[in-house]
Amino acid sequence: MVLDGRLCYGGDYNPEQWPAEVWEQDVELMRRARVTLVTVGVFAWSRLEPAPGRYTFDWLDRVLDLLHAGGIRVALATPTASPPPWFSLAHPDALPVTADGVRLHHGSRDTYCAAAPAYRAAARRITGLLAERYADHPALALWHVHNEYGTTCHCHHAETGFRRWLRDRYRDLDTLNDAWTTSFWSQHHSDWAQVSTPRATQYLPNPSQVLDFRRYWSDQLLAAYVEQRDLLRAATPTVPVTTNYVLGDWVPVDHARWAAEVDLVAIDHYPSDAGPAVEEQIALGADLARGWARHGARHRVRAGDGDLPGTHGSWLLMETAPNPTYTRTPTVPGRMVRHSLAYVARGSRGAMFFQWRASRGGAELFHSALVPHAGPDSRIFREAVELGGLLDRLAEVDAGVVEAPVALAWDAASGWALQQRALPSDRIHHHTEVAVAHRALRRAGYACDPVLPGDPLAGYALLVLPALYLADDDTAAWVRDHVHGGGHVVVGYLSGVADEHARIRLGGYPGAYRDVLGVRVEEFHPLADGEEVPLTGGGTGRFWAETVRLAGAEPVDAYAAGVLAGQPAVTRHRYGDGVAWYVSTRADEDTYRRLLDEAARAAGASPTCPDAPPGVEAVRRRSPEASWLFLLNHTGAAQRVPTAGIDLITGAVVEDAVTLPAGGVAVVRERAGA
Repeated sequence: MVLDGRLCYGGDYNPEQWPAEVWEQDVELMRRARVTLVTVGVFAWSRLEPAPGRYTFDWLDRVLDLLHAGGIRVALATPTASPPPWFSLAHPDALPVTADGVRLHHGSRDTYCAAAPAYRAAARRITGLLAERYADHPALALWHVHNEYGTTCHCHHAETGFRRWLRDRYRDLDTLNDAWTTSFWSQHHSDWAQVSTPRATQYLPNPSQVLDFRRYWSDQLLAAYVEQRDLLRAATPTVPVTTNYVLGDWVPVDHARWAAEVDLVAIDHYPSDAGPAVEEQIALGADLARGWARHGARHRVRAGDGDLPGTHGSWLLMETAPNPTYTRTPTVPGRMVRHSLAYVARGSRGAMFFQWRASRGGAELFHSALVPHAGPDSRIFREAVELGGLLDRLAEVDAGVVEAPVALAWDAASGWALQQRALPSDRIHHHTEVAVAHRALRRAGYACDPVLPGDPLAGYALLVLPALYLADDDTAAWVRDHVHGGGHVVVGYLSGVADEHARIRLGGYPGAYRDVLGVRVEEFHPLADGEEVPLTGGGTGRFWAETVRLAGAEPVDAYAAGVLAGQPAVTRHRYGDGVAWYVSTRADEDTYRRLLDEAARAAGASPTCPDAPPGVEAVRRRSPEASWLFLLNHTGAAQRVPTAGIDLITGAVVEDAVTLPAGGVAVVRERAGA
């Protein structure tokens, strides 16, 4: 199983914030809640090294010994996301610089530049000492490097590194100038010294330069991670190493491509909505993590017995909030349990939280925790105890792989490129379009796997491309070969419009996929806020519309009014042995759901649980020996779902159907043949 036969359960534990007498209380409370894993030391650098070269590990020794005695394993963190004050004073050149040229000061977390040699050296030094001291500690189950990589910088160290990265990528200035179209606005570079990071400028920046800087910074942060990882691997070859991904379209990290360098994909996920949309955000975040994990190091994990062995697509929810934190909305009793199981349903190897005990002070003193300010005599802690018991009963599901008949294309670079300010609309974003497609598929009952351009597509009935803006020649061939060989694809607007350098593909949109789709788009028609265009099929389009010319495709739906009246809005084209759909507008939710359902069924896919009533989420995990059906009732009324087997939550035998109470969950080990 995941960890000594149990799913991971616990969260960030920060004993350095509390007097020593609290530590034994914490361990006892963890045992009551059946906690299996805690992350220790994430922000403890100033307590571990209070002055240069002076180390105080004694308190950490005692904490790890207490946890081990209590049967609790440790994800030991390197504290490099928050250098201590003395470091920033000694090395001001290692403080981050904004695009405006302002050097930030110490006083928060993330006050470092990952390209600064002094920072990298200090990070290696503290990491090496931790590895040496705790390599053989029996509580150690996982190394947790850094915290939420994402801090950017424009200092001279970053600029020097950017030029070096560009030289490796383009080899010479002529190639760089061509890729960046520097003849526009007299930006042609005649010397490498003229190339800088994309600083704040008078008007619009060069989009290709900005895109390459995002790529470079992702690589720079990855190099900083790899330096620490290699030190930890050398000291503990059988202990897995990871870092916690922070989610958001602001993050300059290509998580999918980082996955090959971690032994376990781990995410921090804090949904921004406390209403019905929170379940959609959880499902998308979990599916993205599973998709990234499929690119991971699962085949080479060196884990020892009981220590997080790798499995196909496995990942871990490393952080979430027990209650809404940033939305400032009332909590709902029981929601923490249901949401935690929603992550496990989609492949997480447990549920971890930030944090174990709520802080008395500091910048996040009102961040929720499993032990809140009210203490253990509280609803939150009682639910934490309940969740620990449930997770103990679900360990067997870790053997199962999520069944997903639909592949959903995701590309970090396309997301970065669509954030540029010179686009026809500032309302179209790759991440948003992925979320909209994911929501439509989820509401239609289909599980999906996020995939990267170029990923194998065998086993997927349908491929969906939402605003996959960038497409190099290999990506174009990936889609073309998939459809020609009998695959089905749904392509959304603003896909394939530009090449890998964010240069427009000429001859009509969507340049990379025109032949596959059998259409040629002449013009974009961005729609204003609140503007809608009716469709002949009864739905409406919003945000975006296009002048679509047929070049072999057949119309499926059309615009019903305005300058585009009578022109195709949705098309279908048989190409080789497969079928390609094109959607040129943001259809309303019901229309889009029906369209993707039709495309999926035509491709041979079926919903996970066709008889599940609206508002009941169904996810199936399957192994060669068994299958488990997760049923999550997100409604305020009891719901009945046909199924048969054993409900692992209650232990009851299910003969023909399970009745879920309002907000309830069931995990049914299905009868053979299900």
